[in-house]
Amino acid sequence: MQKYTGEKRILVATDCIIFGFDGSNIKLLLVQRGIEPEIHKWSLMGGFIQPSETPDEAANRVLEQRTGLNNVYMDQLNVFGKPDRDPVERTLSIAYYALIDIHQYEKQLNDDFHAEWFLLDDMPDLIFDHNEMVKQARKQLMYKAALHPILFQLLPEKFTIPQLQALYEGVYQTKFDDRNFSRKLLSTGLLVKLTEKDKQSSKKGAFYYKLDQSQYAENFESFLNLVPNPNKFF
Repeated sequence: MQKYTGEKRILVATDCIIFGFDGSNIKLLLVQRGIEPEIHKWSLMGGFIQPSETPDEAANRVLEQRTGLNNVYMDQLNVFGKPDRDPVERTLSIAYYALIDIHQYEKQLNDDFHAEWFLLDDMPDLIFDHNEMVKQARKQLMYKAALHPILFQLLPEKFTIPQLQALYEGVYQTKFDDRNFSRKLLSTGLLVKLTEKDKQSSKKGAFYYKLDQSQYAENFESFLNLVPNPNKFF
């Protein structure tokens, strides 16, 4: 087989950054590294890309091997390639990220690598440049959520306004004004108010809503003003 002469080997890996929403908070999924260096330290789900794999295929394989999660749609984030990012060998990493419903996948999660969900404020220090990967992924997630209605995919068929607000506040790690958020949300005209109430969060209860699917596909842009000042986050 013909090979390029005079070139040195560079390894290519993939790392998966999985955010999850549990109904109240945004969390990050981490595992304990299984090999040296930094064995047993907290890490993103990573592994090397095999010669027969595409990066997408490798990312899905690595995520399932490290956590048990499968059929998770991930977006490619960036290539991380500082020469000294891995102390063993010159390694590039193609990072992927996703935001999932924790409850939807909780039965898949295995304990082979001690996979654990962490609140973003309680995230431990990670190996190599994984902290930088998470930082970039959080920024990209905020940007995407401001321009696309991706967060609604994490909600149940019927939801309350406080539930949706908690999701946005978790992604942006900030507190939105309750009345202003509710006013903007209801002004879209794309929610159907139900007669049922969620009585668990307060004595008064909060009405459930559902998306008006007949209007949603054509007018989802109405939701894009829910972030009060998206420019301050980017």
